[in-house]
Amino acid sequence: MSKLNYHHLNYFWEVAKQGNLTKAAERLHISQSALSSQISQLEHNMGVQLFSRQGRKLVLTDIGYTTFSYADEIFKRGIELEALLLQGLKAKNQVIKIGVLATMSRNFIEGFVEPLINRPNTKFSLYARGQAPLLKALANHQIDIALTNIEVNGANDQLWQCQLLARQPIAVIGRSGLGLSETFSSDYATQNWILPVEDSPIRSAFDGFCAIHQFSPNIVAEADDMAMLRLLTRDTDAIAVMPEVVVKDELKSGELVSYMRLPNIYEYFYAVTVKRHLPNEVINELVLNAVKA
Repeated sequence: MSKLNYHHLNYFWEVAKQGNLTKAAERLHISQSALSSQISQLEHNMGVQLFSRQGRKLVLTDIGYTTFSYADEIFKRGIELEALLLQGLKAKNQVIKIGVLATMSRNFIEGFVEPLINRPNTKFSLYARGQAPLLKALANHQIDIALTNIEVNGANDQLWQCQLLARQPIAVIGRSGLGLSETFSSDYATQNWILPVEDSPIRSAFDGFCAIHQFSPNIVAEADDMAMLRLLTRDTDAIAVMPEVVVKDELKSGELVSYMRLPNIYEYFYAVTVKRHLPNEVINELVLNAVKA
């Protein structure tokens, strides 16, 4: 009677994740020929074809997709168990790995991690990435939690747990002394504008606001990074559209002014984790603290 070889299954799992033999072989530190032989042995023992070749690409068959789903659960549980056992042995040095969307407000991120700064026997690491690399790192257990302003759903909704942490009002912000009113008026037509880039949720909402008011702003700059929007607004006479949290220090000092909040327009902040059999208590505390804030 044939038995499942978990060593071979692990090789299959790596190839399926990487999408080709070369990358998987490099990751596993074995030759491509040896890796191919091990997967062929797995297919022979189980009496199935897990991959089909399309040119140089390896494509999962239907049974391959099913096998990958089971293997993914098996080995991710193994990674989770290994981390739990090591954490039990090294509890004095707990490390929380937090991935953040590279374009997010640094002030919001700072507020999220603040409870960790003076927490005994705990340190944290921050990794700034794009949305897709962020989710990939999360799925591969390279980080414990991801912070993003893009809601995660769709095909991986069985994998992700996406928690809304907060929403921040979007405002028109500029240097002090511009004399702009708190409600939208013709005064805003004479201003230069700095806006988020066109494919961002904030920009889409602002474009809708402009359409309702039949207003065409004089756009002098665009940026996809909140830190850059903050700098451009602080160092020029243009006004910008952004969450107030991005410039909270400048607003407090009076260097910048929030002239008008855009009605019913917000930026949403999410915490994304992968479903775990044993939840991380520190991560849970951080999320609950952010929700209550």
